[in-house]
Amino acid sequence: MTSPTPIAAGATVADVGEFGLIAELTARFEQGTAVYVGPGDDGAVLRTPKGHVVVSTDLLVENRHFRRDWASATDVGHRAAAQNLSDVNAMGGRTTGLTVGLVLPADLPAQWVLDLADGIAAEAGLVGASVIGGDITRGSEVVIAVTVLGECAVAPVLRSGAGAGDVLAICGRQGWAAAGLAVLGRGFRSPRAVVEAHQRPEPPYDAGPAAAQAGATSMIDVSDGLVADVGHIATSSGVAIDVWSTAFTIDEPLTAVGAALGVDPMQFVLGGGEDHPLVATFPAGTTLPDGFRQIGTVAAGAGVTVDGEAYAGETGWTHF
Repeated sequence: MTSPTPIAAGATVADVGEFGLIAELTARFEQGTAVYVGPGDDGAVLRTPKGHVVVSTDLLVENRHFRRDWASATDVGHRAAAQNLSDVNAMGGRTTGLTVGLVLPADLPAQWVLDLADGIAAEAGLVGASVIGGDITRGSEVVIAVTVLGECAVAPVLRSGAGAGDVLAICGRQGWAAAGLAVLGRGFRSPRAVVEAHQRPEPPYDAGPAAAQAGATSMIDVSDGLVADVGHIATSSGVAIDVWSTAFTIDEPLTAVGAALGVDPMQFVLGGGEDHPLVATFPAGTTLPDGFRQIGTVAAGAGVTVDGEAYAGETGWTHF
């Protein structure tokens, strides 16, 4: 096990940062022989006597990741499940079961919790998965913790397999949820299409297994931001990736939001997250699976560029 890097005395979590803290934490956890893929990817993979299981956990915290006045409980349930199902999708797999942990204020209407459960169950049903257990406790605000369990028909696709000469491709819409969040943050509810995209994302659940079958060399779901998440592939694979902004068509709802807010709508595409499309790399010459389109290239080197230049805008969400 790698020795953790000492943290300066008195340093806060914000000082260390999200990814710095994750690196410090994972260095403390020795991985056993049953671990095929440990921390650092969209999901972990554990060996079992008759195969393997893909596991991932994510959280939604009230007023941090969602607001009850911005989305119905059913929408929040769909979103909580979707962001976790998408992690298994990004490994090239399919979720079979979920567990759900809930922290609930005592005065929260019980019907809100039931509607939340309906949303989780409906989203899980899109991939044929079942909610198989969980836990409930009391707290000052709603916290939703979902753990997903799944499997891959072929070898899991990791973030670390991209190679020079590969092509970068995406499947699913990108930038809509970020535009919706920007609209809600200004107190508006339209364009309705982008608000609904934020409230209830639509990950391309069939795309992950299809990409794995087609020979994808790396893959990730865009949860934090396109440039940021492509950066995780670049770092894990030790390559340089160039994203082509010209590969994206700015749809009318994003154009409308950009005009209303006085911002370049391309920033929603390049820096926005929570639509949960899949980004994958494929060997040059591969016939891309249905729904995927090329948006860039992979070369020797390091880091991410946009149209051959360093990107100066927001690259994505960070927690600290």
